Parts: sequence; structure tokens; C-alpha cells
Amino acid sequence: MAYIDFMSATHKSTSRDYLARVNEPEFPKAKAATLAKQWGYDYWDGDRRINYGGYRYMPGRWAPVGQAMIDHYGLKPGDKILDIGCGKGFQLYELTQLLPGLEVHGIDVSSYAIENGKEEIKDRLQVGNANSLPYPDDYFDFVFSITTLHNLHNYDLDKALREMERVGKSNKYLCVEAYRNEEEKANLLYWQVTCEAFCTPEEWEWWFKQTGYNGDYSLIYFE
Repeated sequence: MAYIDFMSATHKSTSRDYLARVNEPEFPKAKAATLAKQWGYDYWDGDRRINYGGYRYMPGRWAPVGQAMIDHYGLKPGDKILDIGCGKGFQLYELTQLLPGLEVHGIDVSSYAIENGKEEIKDRLQVGNANSLPYPDDYFDFVFSITTLHNLHNYDLDKALREMERVGKSNKYLCVEAYRNEEEKANLLYWQVTCEAFCTPEEWEWWFKQTGYNGDYSLIYFE
């Protein structure tokens, strides 16, 4: 297990007004969260005051993370790759463009995301839950999950980490939200609409040890 930072540059490229988010009059926090947790149109393509405000493919946006994963894990054509919480499959598609010949698979709880997935790999995406992955043991050469598992309640998070460990061989990577101090905790609470597992770095390390997750990880903070 190692701390590998693939995500902080992308995360920090987004400007966030935390107080405006929590004080929005038309979509107050509770309303925005209720809509977002349906994982449908509002979450992906609805008003920006709810969540993404239009989750569209932008050529090259996911390339730096994809190339970093390819280089770090020595991925090669023919390798089987799984993205847990794949959304519309943009990161997986970018991987196939960077390294043709990969066998990519994606799973996401959102039927809306899968129905509106990247057309070129849509047949490799499926609706499912991270806590019960429909794949054999040690099936994938590389398994990753980016900003997904913190959206699970503890009982599902426990299962999901065990499942991620089960279906992957040696190469695994996840990125989740965390906080290191009260300011970051407040900002996370203000900004998030789907997070259920609010953890410090030490608590995430406890989770990994508790579940036997031995893959790599990184944390993003709301500074």
C-alpha cells in the first residue's frame, strides 16, 4: 500500500464558494442533497447549484490522471481494468485512447449515468453496487475508484473495500474525500451533497486495515 497522488491537481482546479453553496436560496443544502442522492439527471446534468451542472466529455480532461495510472502501474494492452463508480465512463474511455487494447469495465449505481455513458464503451458499463461486485476473484489487472466510496454508509463501505480487494490482483487505487482540521471538515460539510463517510486520514487508514484493503490510495481535501 502506498499514498499515490493522482487527483489533487484536478481537484484544486475547481473554484468553490463554500458559503454560497450552503446558503443557496433556491436549492438549500438539504434539498440539493435529496435531489443528488437520487443519482439521476439532477446529480449529473441538472443545475450546478445541485451538483455537476452538466457532466460532459471534454477531450483531454481525464488524460493526465489516466496517463499517470498507466505509467505507475505499467499497464499494457490486454489488461483488464475496472472502474468502481465509473459514472459515464469518461476516465475509462480516456484510458482506451491513451493505451489501445485495454479491456475496460465500469460499474456505477446510477442507471442515468450508464444510460448516458460514453458511446464508444457503453457496452462495457453496467449498473451495480460497489458492495457486491459481479466479478470473479482476482479478475482484474487494475481496479480503481475515484471519489466514490466516501458516498457509502459504513456497513456498505466495509463491504465495498473488501470487494475491491477481492476482484483485483495486485494493482488497486482509490481516492476519497477527507479532512485534517475543523476548517476542512466544515468546508466538506458545506460542499458535499452525497458524502456519508466523513473521515480523517487516520480513520481511512483504519478502514483499510480493518477490511484488508492493500491497494494504493489518495485523499482530497476541501481547503
